Amino acid sequence: MGAPVAFFEVSSPDAERAQRFYAELFGWSVAADPEMGGYGLVDTAAGEAAVGGGIGPVEEGDTAGVRIYVRVDDLEGALQRAEQLGGTRLVPPTDLPAGYGRFALFADPDGNTVGLWD
Repeated sequence: MGAPVAFFEVSSPDAERAQRFYAELFGWSVAADPEMGGYGLVDTAAGEAAVGGGIGPVEEGDTAGVRIYVRVDDLEGALQRAEQLGGTRLVPPTDLPAGYGRFALFADPDGNTVGLWD
């Protein structure tokens, strides 16, 4: 079985504006959480099988943009494979708050940041 895209993320220097924009454009609900720095989980209203996402502020040292997260069974193994194929490890396996699992980030050979999630 392949590794599905499991999550998307939009980061913006004005997260509230981005949340309003995407909510109004696509009819999404965005639940911003002040305890998570205003990061908002997105409900696309497309059913349980739909890919979920989040919209939040740009993290320090990062740039605004859109990122996908691919679900994998082994974060460390996927990072090692990405490196073998010419990618660069950016963030090691890291726990997410509230029991949402763990994530890691790598850059592909062209510099695109891709997230992994388990």
